[in-house]
Amino acid sequence: MADNHWDNPEKGSDEALQALDKVRAEGSGREWRLLEKIVGGLHVEQRRARRWGIFFKLLTFTYLFALLALFFIKSDMTSDSAESAEHTAIIEVLGPISAKDEASADNIVWSLRRAFKEPSAKAVILRINSPGGSPVQSGYIYDEIKRLRALNPEKKLYAVISDIGASGAYYIAAAADEIYADKASLVGSIGVTASGFGFVDLMSKLGVERRIYTAGEHKAFLDPFSPSDDRESRLWQEVLNTTHRQFIEQVRVGRGERLKNDPKLFTGLVWTGEQALEMGLIDGLGSSSYVARELIGVEKLVDYMPQPKPWEEIIDQLGVSFAKGMATAIGMDAGVSPVNLR
Repeated sequence: MADNHWDNPEKGSDEALQALDKVRAEGSGREWRLLEKIVGGLHVEQRRARRWGIFFKLLTFTYLFALLALFFIKSDMTSDSAESAEHTAIIEVLGPISAKDEASADNIVWSLRRAFKEPSAKAVILRINSPGGSPVQSGYIYDEIKRLRALNPEKKLYAVISDIGASGAYYIAAAADEIYADKASLVGSIGVTASGFGFVDLMSKLGVERRIYTAGEHKAFLDPFSPSDDRESRLWQEVLNTTHRQFIEQVRVGRGERLKNDPKLFTGLVWTGEQALEMGLIDGLGSSSYVARELIGVEKLVDYMPQPKPWEEIIDQLGVSFAKGMATAIGMDAGVSPVNLR
């Protein structure tokens, strides 16, 4: 393929000058002067095109940086103005409660402290949509809610359960002044679970021998490839019973005399919001907006959970756009109904 002199101006200029020298040596004076003007004009145009190319590239980068700066300034101004007016603070407890997920004790405790410290936040709503999770993470959050409420008795904290507030999520809710839920919300599951699998018979059929070495008599008692031991099973059950007892005690402390004396209350069962109200697990039926409007008296809601930096949002959006483009290119953009297994 022939070289494109417009793609490589330096190479084009050199070749033109070489051609000019050849013509100068072989041709007449008039022809030489004519070609010299043409080649000289071509060289000037190439230099001019290169300068304009650099200019437009710089202009594009300047425009992009200006957009980013405006985005940062607008985000800061929006955040500051939202928190300066009187509002109701919202803290989300979404998904599993664990140290590695969004609903971690670090995130929620940080948000709680910020909300209780903010003078413009008249009250705090803990908006819960979680099946539970780590009893340790839930315990951290429960204890911090109790501490902050004791330090700030004038600022009430409400827990509002949307789809589900079960197990560790209800553990957290029990620390609130009051709990609200929808009539169809799933509430409760005050119990503890631990599960696993045993592959001893399968390994025997496959002719696989398990070899495990430990220092400590019971170090490998949860190994799924070793046969269960009755004494170790009883020890593990004691651990679960102790954790369950701690859970029950904290719920009783948080709910007090509002709890009904029902033998099914702490069996791990789950109830609708309507049933939970009758059992004293919640104080009323309503959404976050209802609680903010009717009970707190300040309808404006401000999210206090940690927010990603603007540049992180931009990178995430670019990543999503790229992924969508790749999916479309390889024919994987057909709609699929979501399936949830829990």
